[in-house]
Amino acid sequence: MARTVILATGAEYRGLPIDNLASFNGAGVYYLATRMEAQICKGEDVVIVGGGNSAGQAAVFLADTARRVIMIVRSGGLAETMSRYLVRRIEDNPAIEVRTNCQVVALDGGTHLETLRCRNKTTGSETIETIRHLFVMTGAVPATRWLDHCVALDENGFIKTGPDLTPEDLDTAQWPLKRPPHLLETSLPGVFAIGDVRGGNIKRVASAVGEGSIAIAFVHQVLRE
Repeated sequence: MARTVILATGAEYRGLPIDNLASFNGAGVYYLATRMEAQICKGEDVVIVGGGNSAGQAAVFLADTARRVIMIVRSGGLAETMSRYLVRRIEDNPAIEVRTNCQVVALDGGTHLETLRCRNKTTGSETIETIRHLFVMTGAVPATRWLDHCVALDENGFIKTGPDLTPEDLDTAQWPLKRPPHLLETSLPGVFAIGDVRGGNIKRVASAVGEGSIAIAFVHQVLRE
């Protein structure tokens, strides 16, 4: 029986129902918008698929460096799925175009994405865009179903750790120690979570590696307790 455990089961990004989507992963299709991606698409047009806060934040961020940001939204608007302040920032930014009732239905290119086809769900009309950068911001599904309520999860199913654990979480879990959970420790003493499966993680390999190093230090501390 182990005294400590590190959970690093990851998460699966929600894709699009397009057969060749995976062939453009890292070659024009991205699932995060960081400074690295912003530099890659600097001065070019980009498309973002999604209508939630992550898509809105990506649109505002990329609009600082991209020539134009096109948001593809399946629903009739952003108000029901996005925070009001983000909606206002998008509406006030001339570099951002929002296309509602629309979806990406096909991708084309050689070794890198070159064009995509969009379909208007209301009219059925289709347009082809010359786009080299597509951001799929439709969320991720954490690999936590197997935990079966062993540790506290957030509303999206990601593992809560350290300061993100509320007093209610700890009461429910019957936290037995006088000390609070360590930075990456879950609601179960000695059990840590790192990488994409952890709530608040920025979903980058470098971040996961750093969290792993930090977790190991805490593991040694727990073993000395």
